[in-house]
Amino acid sequence: MSRDRRSMPVPDGLDGMRLDQAIARMFGLSRTGAADLIDAGDVEVDGTVKAKSDRLKAGSWLEVALPAPPAPPEIVPENVTGLSVVYSDDDIVVVDKPVGVAAHPSPGWTGQTVIGGVAALGHRVSTSGAAERQGVVHRLDVGTTGIMVVAKSERAYSALKRAFKEREVDKRYHAVVQGHPDPSRGTIDAPIDRHPSHDYKFAVVAGGRPSITHYDTIEAFPAATLVDVRLETGRTHQIRVHFAALRHPCVGDLTYGADPTLAARLGLQRQWLHAVRLGFVHPGTGRYVEFESPYPDDLAAALAALEA
Repeated sequence: MSRDRRSMPVPDGLDGMRLDQAIARMFGLSRTGAADLIDAGDVEVDGTVKAKSDRLKAGSWLEVALPAPPAPPEIVPENVTGLSVVYSDDDIVVVDKPVGVAAHPSPGWTGQTVIGGVAALGHRVSTSGAAERQGVVHRLDVGTTGIMVVAKSERAYSALKRAFKEREVDKRYHAVVQGHPDPSRGTIDAPIDRHPSHDYKFAVVAGGRPSITHYDTIEAFPAATLVDVRLETGRTHQIRVHFAALRHPCVGDLTYGADPTLAARLGLQRQWLHAVRLGFVHPGTGRYVEFESPYPDDLAAALAALEA
């Protein structure tokens, strides 16, 4: 198997950190993946194979043999049920993403994708970015519905990637969370990284990536609260992780500790979370544009049950 060999000094910021945690942080791996590399002897510190629990010292010389990345999944045009185009021009295509659809192909994902659906509808997307996620400037979870923009031109890709990075995009979500957040309006400023023991989850972790979520109560019910959420950052599972950390997980989000009895009573098979609005400066015209998405049937029915 071909290897991608890396050599570098240990940064000052990783001084005293466990080897497996540091390798995961530096190369974007899970803790399990980093531990597997260390156990296989593919990580050396100052020319010596170390244990995954050993602590690093700043300035030590690190050598890592990373496995070659798998070939990117091919983007295949596919008819995606429920995917609708809200707006399209030469630079962008804005879609309303249904539940159960990923933003782009990825290893292990065999379901439908937004990129495949957009291609099937005859839209060319930007060739910038990694091959499997061409045109994708932001993502929604498979179980999250709502507004998503895809870049069609190269200038749109560059401009939108920068806008998302610089927090110049207004990303609004509606979520129904368990219980009643106190205060009813506030900001959650807590770093997020991969969960220390579950690779498929994320968590609030000291030293994680800065993550900021603003929320405001729209309506309170006996068992739950409908909130308006504005994201400053765009970490994976950010809203779900932040509200779970407050002990108010999104209703139906069993991955992050939601009550399965309440989810069943409301007929929910996924988290109550919807990307309701997206606003940004159009990369071609320079004018501010905004797009909205109504609640899909399953979320609307669950909300009606709470209001009954």
